[in-house]
Amino acid sequence: MHIVSVNVGKKSELPRIGGGKVTTGINKVPRSTAVTVGDLGLADDAVCNTKFHGGRDQAVYLYRQEDYDYWSAALGRDVAAGSFGENLTVAGLPDPYLCVGDEIELPNVRLQVTAPRIPCSTLAEKMGDKLFPKKFIKAQLPGIYCRVLEQGRVQVGDAFTIAPYEGDRITTVEFFSDWLGKMSHEKLKRYLNVPIDIRSRRVMEERYKNG
Repeated sequence: MHIVSVNVGKKSELPRIGGGKVTTGINKVPRSTAVTVGDLGLADDAVCNTKFHGGRDQAVYLYRQEDYDYWSAALGRDVAAGSFGENLTVAGLPDPYLCVGDEIELPNVRLQVTAPRIPCSTLAEKMGDKLFPKKFIKAQLPGIYCRVLEQGRVQVGDAFTIAPYEGDRITTVEFFSDWLGKMSHEKLKRYLNVPIDIRSRRVMEERYKNG
């Protein structure tokens, strides 16, 4: 398991499919040199919609090269690393991804899995396809958000290992599917007992309280 591409994005604009423009940090560019990873993510990486993206619990986004291979075949064109706005494109990550709480141990950085990525309209605009979020959901290949447990530097070629979470094991694919459906009171309780991201936790706490 290793890093294929380290991707950093400046604030930029994308044309909206229905007209107008959206300011975004989704346009990532691969870096050939080491990049510092702090508690809020990669140095110089823009997060524009902080209501729904970024923060300590969604500091780093990972996507698998194997899943880009799927998308390239499915769409009939090359979908390059960084296309979905991930910070780290990785190879060799187990399928179906990892579980909430698993730790990714790089040479100089340690991450903890917190959530899957839920597609938004900006991803549709990036891909030039208003239906792409539905395709993304159907494919069940969401990628992984992580918090930073140990800060350091990352670069292309860095190998990593996985330290499994010792509590209840909920894969990010299961999380992705459950989040988009209706969760029982018992299932909500299950999620609230693992180290999910703070945005999801607030929503699930509210659902649990009102359930």
